[in-house]
This record gives sequence, structure tokens and C-alpha cells, in this order.
Amino acid sequence: MTVFDDGIALEALGDGLLRGRTVPQWANMVGPFGGITAATLLRAVELQSDVHGFPVALTVNYLAPIADGDFDIRARAVRTNRSNQHWYVELSQNGEVKTTATAVFAVRRETWADTEIGRPDVGAPESIEDASAGFGVAWTRNYDLRFIDGALPAAGAGESTTSTTTLWVRDRPARPIDFASLTSLCDIFYPRLWLRRGQLLPAGTISFTAYFHAGPAELAEQGDGYLLATARAQGFSGGHFDQSAQIWSRAGDLLATTHQLVYYKA
Repeated sequence: MTVFDDGIALEALGDGLLRGRTVPQWANMVGPFGGITAATLLRAVELQSDVHGFPVALTVNYLAPIADGDFDIRARAVRTNRSNQHWYVELSQNGEVKTTATAVFAVRRETWADTEIGRPDVGAPESIEDASAGFGVAWTRNYDLRFIDGALPAAGAGESTTSTTTLWVRDRPARPIDFASLTSLCDIFYPRLWLRRGQLLPAGTISFTAYFHAGPAELAEQGDGYLLATARAQGFSGGHFDQSAQIWSRAGDLLATTHQLVYYKA
């Protein structure tokens, strides 16, 4: 039972309803880390008795901050087809909906496959220092973060011409990767605005989507090793920016892609 497993622990109450609780080790600046919330919502679907297949897509919309304490999650299958299943999920506290999600699960089949995007050519993680202690929020201590480029800007760093961050990452303590922990890793990046402007400014994810390119067999091959994560923004305007990222295996396989819409003040 690692700190990650504790963070996504749920008690089944029947009829698609589950109860969870916030964990101090996953605290962010306001409420819990968005990645652990997304992972918990995915796990809620995985625990349903009528789940069909494995995750291929998850979209989470963060409506309001989650307060410390218990929360309820209700998951229901909206439609089940021969090859895929569509879910709607709500997280609420005291009757107020705080987060909603949709998930697609599917039966994976052997088909033609290819990856067009290329993995960054980088060195080994063992040669890079862990930087997780420099963030000042609790949840980052649950990860081993080794930045290749685009580390958190230091005070007075000045603006950057790029929003790209690339790093090696794995859970701390190390645990075998699964769909829930991969979901959380998809949200590992600090706001791209901070890198572009060279300072920490108010920002928070509104909508988060993860697409899973790996199946359970491919995830099992990763064990508890390092994964390579890279992210960049496409555009900043009107108080919002978008961000795209990829999660790669050490061997160069694309495990997941992720997209976010982030609110900011600057």
C-alpha cells in the first residue's frame, strides 16, 4: 500500500457509489493535486462490476476546489457497445458537484500500429539529479522528478521563448505502473505559463484529457522504472492556454498522450 494507492483508495457503497477521502500527502496549492483526482475517478470506473475492457480515454473537468475530507463518486455506464463502453462520473462533497469526468473503456485488439511522433533523444535518468523537493507543495514529493530541460524557473530567471519541459519521472516509492498511476503522471507538469514568463503566476487546470496508447500487457512490461514525459503549450490568450504532452517508456514506446486547458492570470 503505497502513498499513491492510499490517495486513490475507495470504499464501495453500492449502486455505483464510492467514497474516498483527500490525503495530505497529495495536497496542492488549492485542494488536492489534479492528477490524483483524475486517477481516482478512473479507478472508480475500474472498480465497477460491469466495466468492459480497459481505459482508452479519460476527460476530467475541474468545476470547483475539493475540500479536505471525504468525497463521494458516482459512476454509471452510459452505453456499452461490442468494442467500447462509455462512462459518466461525478465527484461531489456535501451534495455539491466538484468534478465531472467521462471515460471510454475498450476491448483492445491486435491491429496494424505505428507511432508518427518521435520520442526526444535524451540521456539516462541516473545521470540527472532529482528535483522534486524544490516545488514547495506536498504532492511533488511522491515523485522522482529528473528534469532534462524546462525545470521550474528560479527567482529572477526571466522569460523563456519556449514552454517545453522534458523530464524523467517515476512514483516515489517506486511501484509498477498501471492505468491509474499513468493517469496521474499525465498531469505531472507545472503550468507552462510559469516557464514562459519566468515566474509563478496564478494558474489552474480546467479540463484534462488523457489518451492511453498502451494496453495492460505493455504497462506490465514497464515495471516500476522511469518514464519520459514531455509537454509544451500551443497558445496563450484571453486568460487560458492549452498544453499537450506525451508519456514514453524508457524503451521508446508511446504510452499516453494528454491535453489540458488551463486558466491563468498574467
